[in-house]
Amino acid sequence: METLQFKTNINCGGCIAKATPVLNNEKGIQEWSVDTNVPTKILTITSDLDANKIIAVLDKAGFKAEKL
Repeated sequence: METLQFKTNINCGGCIAKATPVLNNEKGIQEWSVDTNVPTKILTITSDLDANKIIAVLDKAGFKAEKL
């Protein structure tokens, strides 16, 4: 299990609501949160997945992510 952080464009409650089912249903993601109070909208994920897989999952949901 590893904790990774990403710069994202998940920037409001509506975006979080849209991302929630995608992230919650992805096997391998144990826990996640987004800090929308910082300009880079930091997504922190505890997961067995590698960064590229997480970026692909977010892309499928319509969001951009860049590993920090």
